[in-house]
This record gives sequence, structure tokens and C-alpha cells, in this order.
Amino acid sequence: MEPPMSAPRVRPAWALALLAFAQLVISLDFNIVYVALPEIGRELRFSDQSLQWVVSAYAVAFGGFLLLGGRAADRLGRRRMFTLALGLYAASSLVGALAGGPGLLVAARAVQGLGGALLFPATLSLINTTFAEGAQRNRALAVWGGAGASGLTLGSLLGGVLTDAFGWASVFYVNVPLAGGAALLAPVLLRRDSGRPVLRGFDLPGALTATAGVTLLVFALVQGPESGWGSPRILAAVAAAAVLLAAFVVIEARTAAPLMPLRLLANPDLRAGMAITFVFMGTFSALPYFLTVYLQGVHSYSALRTGLAFLAPSVVIAAGTQLGERLAGRAGTRATLLTGLITGALGTALLARGVAADASYAALLPGIVVSGLGQGMTWTGMWIAAASGVRTDQQGIASGMASTAQQVGGAVGLAVLVAVANARVGGLTGQALRHAEAGGVRAAVYLAAAGIAAGALVALTLRRRTAPGAGDAPEAAARPVVPPPVSGPRGVPGPGRPAGR
Repeated sequence: MEPPMSAPRVRPAWALALLAFAQLVISLDFNIVYVALPEIGRELRFSDQSLQWVVSAYAVAFGGFLLLGGRAADRLGRRRMFTLALGLYAASSLVGALAGGPGLLVAARAVQGLGGALLFPATLSLINTTFAEGAQRNRALAVWGGAGASGLTLGSLLGGVLTDAFGWASVFYVNVPLAGGAALLAPVLLRRDSGRPVLRGFDLPGALTATAGVTLLVFALVQGPESGWGSPRILAAVAAAAVLLAAFVVIEARTAAPLMPLRLLANPDLRAGMAITFVFMGTFSALPYFLTVYLQGVHSYSALRTGLAFLAPSVVIAAGTQLGERLAGRAGTRATLLTGLITGALGTALLARGVAADASYAALLPGIVVSGLGQGMTWTGMWIAAASGVRTDQQGIASGMASTAQQVGGAVGLAVLVAVANARVGGLTGQALRHAEAGGVRAAVYLAAAGIAAGALVALTLRRRTAPGAGDAPEAAARPVVPPPVSGPRGVPGPGRPAGR
């Protein structure tokens, strides 16, 4: 157990500002590379098939190492992992900027993904152990989650501006001072880890099987649409993933100090939170991809104009996270998620209605506004649910579990929705292609709306709260000391899946 935070040495508002900034770095790195992909492909001579690995290498490493990252935060120290992860981000970004060929750039992106897998659960568990469960934690999660919307906006805008002005390498150089500066501030603004890293009894077999199994699963989901779902390497990856994950479950049931204590799955709120993060990433977070395809492919928007088009959803999602925090404090997590998911489903269906080959951006705005509000409320609520009733010393692995569900959901959802969107565009050109692309995007967005509505059914499994906004109390011995009220910066929502084609 970690000692109480010393208020005179660490100001919660400044700590929260740094943690929110780390979330901004993650979302910025998700999105900033997309508009640079065409120039990267030309300059470094990627093939059409291999270029996708500039994106996929990040996604595979991020998804595969999240469970390990979550447990490492609990056992090796949250501040240590937070600092290490930001250092990896900065170093790999510098290597990526200096890359002279495809191999080195893809390797750098994989290391960035590893940094993200270590950073995300460390950041989330630092919030969950610094701020007491209930109103304070809800507010902190809204600020942290809200920072992602800034990354979505800045990623789209900066990617276009920097690539046009300075070339593709600038989208990697920009991460170096951001991540490096945050790493230097961590020892100043965050509470020191208690004691030395706990390596004794570390579940190495569980770590190896979980990391390899999830990595292969994410690889298959990411590569499947490109290679074909029936290709030998995809079938082999799925089979190996199934064997490794089954072995992981057996190991966790028998080891004395498991990487992922299976008893955590007895927490219904954590289970529901994991399921909703899966749905969220596969639906809400796929929308930027399809908006980019629609705006650039159907309406021939430039990269910069596309980035400007994402200002509206980013602002609305930011408002939704703050609304979700207030609603969670007054009506509880269950009501917040139900409200967010139902609002999001209606808004996403409205967005689909505005998609047409001859429609304007204005036709999308009503759906963008309603869907964005629902997305922001859901983002805040699902992380509150995933943290509720979890002991302080297990917040890292709980965060890793929910984050892994999020990443796998993103890979599954995008693969399904892309298959639907591309079902009728083969062999077409000119106006016929434009209309077919618009129709495919519309069908995919309608399907996303149906998936969001299904998520509302999952939210019904959450326990009702006798006291609005109060979560299940962790064990008394593990409850963090309540810090002074947060008066720091107001953040802005974690987007999800990056946009790109």
C-alpha cells in the first residue's frame, strides 16, 4: 500500500494537469501521423500494403502490452512507469523522425506503442489512487479524459500544418519536447512511489502468455482486412492467440501472485466497464476514420480543411465529458452511461442521415453535436465504472484490463465497419465511386449507431447506487487520503480510434 499523499509537497491540481497532459500526448500521437502518411510513403518508399504498418505497428504493440503495463504500474511503481513511458515516447519519436527507411520507422512506431501501453494504465491508476472514489475522482477523470479532445484537434490540425510546412518528420519531432518535458516534470509534480519495485513473485509466465496472446490477436484483427481473413498467417495468428490466452487463464487460476487476478472479474462494474470500453472503441472511436474517408474521399477536402472540420466534434465531446462528470455526481454512473449511450446512438444515426455524395458539412453538424455529447458522457462514465470498488493496489491492472478491452474493441469494430463500408466500391470510378463511398460510409455509421445502442443494454447490468456519485468503497486499508479540492485546469475527452484512411 502506498502512503498518503503529502499535500504540502504535491498539489493535486498540478498533478492532475500533468496527467491530463499525458493523455493529450497519447491522443496527439494517435492522430498526428495520419495526414503525413502519403508523404511518408513517397519519401521512404513504402509499398501500398506496407504503409499501413506505420499505424498498425503502434496499435499492435499498444494493445499487446497493456495488461503488462497495468501490472507493472502496480508492482514497479506508478510514477516510475509513467516517467519511463514518456521517455520511450520521446526517444522513439526522435528515432522515427530520423528514420531513413520503412523498417526503422515501423520499429520506432512499435516502441511508441509500447510506451503508450505503459503510459495509459499508469496515468489512469495515478488518478484513481490520488483522488478518492466519488465526486473528486469523477471530476479528475473528466479532466483527464477531456484532454484527449485537445489531442484529437491538435493531431488533425498540427499534422496538416507541420507536414505542409516542414515535411513528414516534423510530426515525430513535435513529440520529443512534449513527452520529454512531461517526463522531467513527473518527479516534481507526482507523489513518489513507496518503497522499491516489487519483482519477487512477478508472474512471468502470465506476462509472457498474455502479452503474446493479445499481441497476436490484435495483429490478426488489424491485418485481417488486408491479408484476407482466410489467409494462412491470419488463421495461424488467431489459433496461436487462442492457445496462449487459454494458457494465460489456466496460469492465472493457479499462480499465487497472478498478473491479472481472476477475482477482479467478479466485480460487475469492472466487467461492465470493460464491455463498454470495447463497444466505445469499436463504434464512437471509429467515427473519425469514416468522417475522414467521407470528407477527403467523397468531398475532396484537403488535410488542413479536414483538420478544421474536426474542431466542432472535439469541442462538443469536451462539453460531453464535463456534462458526464456532473451527471455522475448527481445520478450515478449507471444513469450517466445509459444517458450517454442512448444520446450517442441517436446522434450517430442522425449523423448517418447527413452522409451523402451531394451533401454539405452543415448536414453533418446536428449528428456531430448530439453524438459528440453522448461520446463525452460515455467516456467519463465508463472509466468511473471500471475503477469502482477496485483496491488501490490493483488499480493499475484494472486499468490495463479495461484498456485492453478498449484496444481489442477498436480493432474488431474498425475491421467490421470497414468491411461494411467497402462492400460495394470495388471496380468503380468517378461519380459512381463517390456515391458508392458515401453509401458505404452511411451504412457503416448506421451500424455503429446500432452497436452503441447495444452498449446501453450492457450499462443496464451496472449496480444501482444508493448514494448518487458514490462508488463502491475500496477496502478501507487501501483507500487513498482525500486531497484538497481540485481547482486546477479544466480539461478537454479521450477520443478514440484515430482518423485516417
